[in-house]
Order: sequence, then structure tokens, then C-alpha cells
Amino acid sequence: MKLNGLSAAEVEESRKKYGSNNLTQIPPDPLWKEFLLGFKDPMILILLVAFAVQVILVFLNRAEWFEPVGVFIAILIANGVSSISQSKQEGKASALKAEEEAKETAKVIRDGKLTEIHVGEIVVGDILFLQAGDKIAADGEIIEGEIKVDQAALNGETEEAEKLPANGEEYNIKDLLNKHYAYRGTVVCAGEGHLEVKVVGDKTLFGELALEVQEDKRATPLQIKLAKLAKQISVFGYIGAALIVVAVIAERLLTGALPADAAEWATLIIDAITVAITVIVCAVPEGLPMLTSVLLSMQSMKMAKDNVLVRNINGLETAGSLSLLFTDKTGTITEGKLSVVELTTGNVRTFKNLEDMPAELRNDIITGIGLNNSASASDGEVIGGNSTDRALMAFLVKGKAADDIQKEDVREFNAFDSAKKFSSITIVRDDKTFTYIKGAPEKIINRCTYYIDENGRKKELAEKNYLTTYINGQAARSMRLLAVAKADGDNADGELTLICVLSIRDNVRKEAADAIREVKAAGIQVVMITGDRKETAVAIAKDSGLITSEDDIALTSAELADLSDDEVKKIIPRLRVVARALPMDKSRLVRLAQELNLVVGMTGDGVNDSPALKKADVGFAMGSGTEVAKSAGDITILDDNFLSIEKAILYGRTMFKSIRKFLIFQLTVNVAAVLICFLGPLIGSGDEYNIILTVVQLLVINLAMDTLAAIAFGGEPALQEYMDEKPIPRTASIVNKEMVVQFIISAMYITFICLGILFISPISSLFVSPSRDIAGNIDVTYLKSALFATFMMSITFNGFNARTDHLNLFNNLGKNKKFILVMLGILLLQFVFVTFGGEFLSVESLSPQSWGICIALSFMVIPIDMIRKLIVKLVRKN
Repeated sequence: MKLNGLSAAEVEESRKKYGSNNLTQIPPDPLWKEFLLGFKDPMILILLVAFAVQVILVFLNRAEWFEPVGVFIAILIANGVSSISQSKQEGKASALKAEEEAKETAKVIRDGKLTEIHVGEIVVGDILFLQAGDKIAADGEIIEGEIKVDQAALNGETEEAEKLPANGEEYNIKDLLNKHYAYRGTVVCAGEGHLEVKVVGDKTLFGELALEVQEDKRATPLQIKLAKLAKQISVFGYIGAALIVVAVIAERLLTGALPADAAEWATLIIDAITVAITVIVCAVPEGLPMLTSVLLSMQSMKMAKDNVLVRNINGLETAGSLSLLFTDKTGTITEGKLSVVELTTGNVRTFKNLEDMPAELRNDIITGIGLNNSASASDGEVIGGNSTDRALMAFLVKGKAADDIQKEDVREFNAFDSAKKFSSITIVRDDKTFTYIKGAPEKIINRCTYYIDENGRKKELAEKNYLTTYINGQAARSMRLLAVAKADGDNADGELTLICVLSIRDNVRKEAADAIREVKAAGIQVVMITGDRKETAVAIAKDSGLITSEDDIALTSAELADLSDDEVKKIIPRLRVVARALPMDKSRLVRLAQELNLVVGMTGDGVNDSPALKKADVGFAMGSGTEVAKSAGDITILDDNFLSIEKAILYGRTMFKSIRKFLIFQLTVNVAAVLICFLGPLIGSGDEYNIILTVVQLLVINLAMDTLAAIAFGGEPALQEYMDEKPIPRTASIVNKEMVVQFIISAMYITFICLGILFISPISSLFVSPSRDIAGNIDVTYLKSALFATFMMSITFNGFNARTDHLNLFNNLGKNKKFILVMLGILLLQFVFVTFGGEFLSVESLSPQSWGICIALSFMVIPIDMIRKLIVKLVRKN
């Protein structure tokens, strides 16, 4: 039949009527919108309040111009870094996707000529020419030829679907197994044919699924925890600021030094507000948004080396909080390809490798599975053939026997006959003719009267019970069994001699079994979801360590459908396998697990997996999967290996640990600064004690030091010991009781020594100012400079306390060289700040003796925390 296709005019008319074949992409929010949305953050809002008040104070000549500028810079950094980081990550993902889509082409007949065009240019009515290996670019009906199609991307089924012309026969396009309609995103495995396009773009089944997965996801566990912390910090800041205003006025009331007129009252209130604003700036951890961005970026780069590509940076931290993981079987837990597990002779002597066999048996096997095979080997690679033949040829390649296949001996080849259930090949060797057959054991073994034993000798096969028992046992392990036999002469109708029975299966990856054991030890439940039959799925689950007891549950899709949502929720903790699974099963399980407040992960590779990948808290898309699945997932596992999923979980936990370490460091700074700024004006008498740490000093601490600290803690190594801990519940606070005790103790000590420099004579007398007058009057600015230096050094030394729970502060320190460099850099910076800060930082240079005293007082924060750690360890043991 002559196919002319559409003309240029018809193409344009069709495009106007039905639209193009491009898929709609919901664009990510622009950077400016991400930035504006950041102002809803409670921590940013409290800084905006501080900024507004500072501006007013500048106009009243009660503050320097650079103070509100400093607060504004803090706002830009705190809000801008996370917005830019997220925007860049989304931009990279979009660019990668666009690059992939730009390469997609299709062969189309137009104006009677075959031409190749971009898939986006296809319109309804176009005629596509399809060959083996082509990805179908639009939904439509087969009008000529016959093809076999892999539809796993849409329905998860590995069985190829036959497609041929309908010739007027009616069919249901919603049934993917119909024989006449093909779908976008599926792949032609065999044959050639022509397809008339019926649906394009978003209206294709592929397009509908692709559009569905672009919906927003629920907040990640870390986002929930940080939002809760931000709210708590902002409340703490507001209450602290209000208490300072009240305390300053109360102090005047108690001392009787009340203002005489309105002007003095205004001055008093403005001074109190100035201190309050200082407290607000103290309370906000400006470095926290930067830390999360730095951490996500650094961990993402590390993970790329381990075959893990992070598309959505929030997915990484969610992986660390996983409590339930739904995973594919094929290619993730298993190798994703069939392989020969073992073979046995007629007297049930088993072999794992060709090298272990005698030459006579070896030669028969090479002939029986090497020549009677649709696949071939070249330079150590297997080419062509179906999955079974490829497995047999790979077995020969592994045994270094591919070169021993003597194709010139072949006289006749008979392909697999579905009625006889075997294929055969006739060869002539040394002037003798033999016919080798390969096929179903139940069809071949009953005809065998002899067998080749483990020594290569031909013996009578009188007893078949042992062999039958072996075959039944292998079948129970979900092995695919093939018998190989031979006959004298040029046909396979006579008596047969059994050569071997081969056991073939998609084997469990060794590293996957180890990774599953470690993930389960980490308190994460793993459930395998597969399209395979239940018996196969259970066998793989047992071999991989998923099923270990009688209480573990395996269900089929039909059995799952018979259960109500409440019944499924009750068995989820014991669920290990779902076989013959449908796409809606995955989405339902994710939804029900999330209703139980579990943090859910899902793996997938097909378009049919995309809704579940998107709905899960973290979606792991396989690198070999479809672009839609990769777009729906948060993390792409480039090597499709469960071990890489385990690494992603470890990196996620490392990130969460690093955030907690940073928070101990940061909250120690904030609590100590608030206490110093709050108590100082109450203890001291005189205007010089109204402000102990200036707004500029605090901004320098929070921005310069905390920014560098974010880089330091962002480089913390991924330690396997983190996988020994249980998952952190979604609702748990990011700051636990032990952390509170740690930063409160450290903050109390830092507050004590800093205020002691100003108000405790034995401490303040240690500091001798070169600028003291002859009468020996106290130089408050000098003492404040010593206080500032001591404060900065104390929190630097406290960084070593925060980074490890171990008594040995140098534990794994060599794996984070950035931490050492940053801490040395901070010590150098604080020397520069105090020595050269001058009027801008309200400081003056210290003498070498004073620096020595500051170092000694600051260093004591380390032994104090070591005592706390020792007590905690003793309590845990008891």
C-alpha cells in the first residue's frame, strides 16, 4: 500500500486544530518569586522588624547608618542564598531535560517521502515509520506491518505486546494490551510498521502522566522541623526584646532614677529599644539558611561520584529521614538481566562455571547452548537474541568459551516451536551428524534414555526421581529451567541423551543484599513492589533478606485490592512484598503510609511509576528509566543499584547530623549573646553599659563567622555509624533535649566569663589596658574589646565540641580538612577584627598579655563540655 502522509498545508491545519506534540512544562518559580516567598520565613520577618526600627533610629540620630545596612545585608544573605541555590538546581534539571528532548526525533512520511523530524513537530494524521529500537513519539493506530512493543514504561510489564493493523476490528484504546493501538514512550522491540497518529502532546497517555507528576509535593521533614525552629526562635526574639524594654524601665523604677521629662523618657525608651533590637539580631541564626544550601550542594557533588544524581536538593535531606522504602525488584535488587545460576547433569551433579567441567561435557554444552542460540558474542560482548539466549551466551563468554563455538559445523537450525517447546540445531563434526535440542525440561527429559555424567561419560538414565526433585526445588526458587539434550542423526525425534539442565534467573545483586541488611538495621522498612508473579517475588525477597520470618507478609495486587485502607494500614508494618503490582497500588501504598505519618521513599523507572514517585516524600528514579520518571523523582540512581539508594540515605543522614551540629554551634552563640546583651545593662550602671555587644559586632559574628562555620560543618564526612541509628520521626523536633543541655551549658559558661570581664573584679583586673589613665580608671572600651575577643574565641573552640559526640575531639577530623582551615581562619579574622576594627566595631587593640588571658578563658569551654559528654555516656551505660 502506497502511503503518502500529510502535505505541508495539512500539517499546518492539523497543528492549528489539534495542537503540537510538545509536552507542557510547568516552569519553576522565577528567582524573584522564590526570593519574595522567602520573606514569609519567621526568621526573615524578625530581621525585617529589626531593620525597620534601625532605620527609624538612624533618622533620630540614635544609630549609625551602617547598622541598618548591616541588618539589610544579613536579610539579603539569609534569604538570597537558599533562593539562588534552589533556583540554580531547578535550572540545571530543566536544562538537562531540554537537552535530552532536543535529541528526540521520529521518522515520518510527508508528501510521499520519508523524512526525520523532531518529535515536537509531529501532528495528528502523521504517519510514523517504526523499526526495532525506535521510541514511539505519539499515540496512534498501526495501519501497516507488525511490531512488538515494550510497554514497561507505561504499565511496568516486561512482556512484549504485539501490535498489528485492526482491519476494521474494534478495540479499547484504554487497554494497553490491545493489539492495534500503540502509545507514546513505548519502544519497538521487533518488526517494522507504520502508525497513524491519533493523539499528540498532553492528550497522549504519556503526556497525561507527565503533566500529573508536575504537581507540588508536601513539605519535607527538614522543612517542617526548620519552620518549627524558626517560629520558636522568632518568638524567643520578640519576647526577649519586650522583656529588655520592661527590664530597663523596671530598673529605673527600682533605683528611683526616673526620667524628669518627656525628652528623657523618649531617650530612655529609645535606648531600651536599641538594646532590644540588638537582642533580636542575636536571636536569629542568619547562617542557618546558608548552611542548608551549602550542605545540600556539597553533599550533592559528593553523591554524584557514587552514581547518585540529586535533582531536587530537598530530596536529599528527606532520604536521611526515611522510615519506609518501596523498591522495584528488577535491576534494583536484582541484576536486571537473566543469568545462568547453575547447571546439573542427569545424576544431579551441579556446576557453577564451565571451567569446572570435564572437556567432553564442556564441549557438548558449548554446542548445545552456543550454536543453538539466537544471540552472538563479539569482543566479550553479547549481541542480539532474546533474554534467555543472551543469558546462555553470557555464560559462555564468562567461561571464556565463546571462541570455541564452531558455527561452520551447523547444517540446519530450527527456531523455537511453541508446540514442541524446543529449538534444535543439526551439526556435522568428524563426519558424524548430531542434533542438539534446547527447551522445556518436561518435554525433553521424558524422552531421554541416557545422560552425560560429571566425567563426560554416557550413561543410562534409569532413575529420574532425583532429577525431578531437583527441578521442583529449583522451580520453587523461581528458577527458569532449560534442558539441553542431543540425538544421533539429523532429527530430534529419536532417543535423546540428556546433557544438562540449566537454572536461569535474574539474580539478586550481592551488594543489594548487603545494602538491604544495612538499611533494615537503620530502622527502615523495605517493601519490594514488582510486576512479577508472587512465587518469584517471594523467592527473591528471601534471597535478598527482605523476608526473614513467618510474620512477614507478601500480597498480590488482587489481594491488596480486596483489603480496605484501614486493613492495609494495619499490615503495612509487616508488609514485605507486593507482586503483580499495578501503578495505582504504588500510589495507594504511598498515600496510606503517609497517613501513618511515615516518611516514604519510592523507586521507579517507568512513566507508570511517575505519580507514585512524585507523591512519595522522596522519589528515587532509575538512571535507565524514562525522562518522565526522572523528572518526577527527587534523586536519580544512575546505576539502578539498591546500594546507591543506601548511600543516598547515608548522605541524607549525614546532612541532618551536620545541621544539628551547626545548630549546637549557632544556638550557643545566640543564647550567649542574648544573655550578655540582656544581663549586661541590668548589672552595669551607666550609659556605657547599655550596649555590651553592638549590632555591628553581632552581625560580624553571625555573618562572617556563621557563614564560614556553615562551610566547615558542610564538609562533615558520611560516617557508617549513622546507619546504626533509627530514623528521626517526621514530627520530632530538630533540636532535642541533649542538644539543649549542651548549648545551654556552653552558653552559660561563655556568658559568665564575658560578663565577668566587665563586672567581676578578679577577672577584669587581669586585663591591663595600655590606654589607662594615671589614676587607673577602668577603660570600659578596652574591657569590651577583650569581651568581644573572648566571645568569638569561645564559640570557635566550641565548634570542636559541636562537631562530634565522642570524647576525642579529633575523631574523624582528618576527613573534614575544611573544618580545620575554617576554624583557623576564624581565629585569624577575630584577631583582625579586634586589632583593626576601631570605631566601626567599637573596639581597640589588645596587648599580648590580654590575648593570652582571652585564649585561656575561651579554651575552658572544651573541658567543660567534655565533662558533660562523659556524664552523658555514663548515664547511657546505666
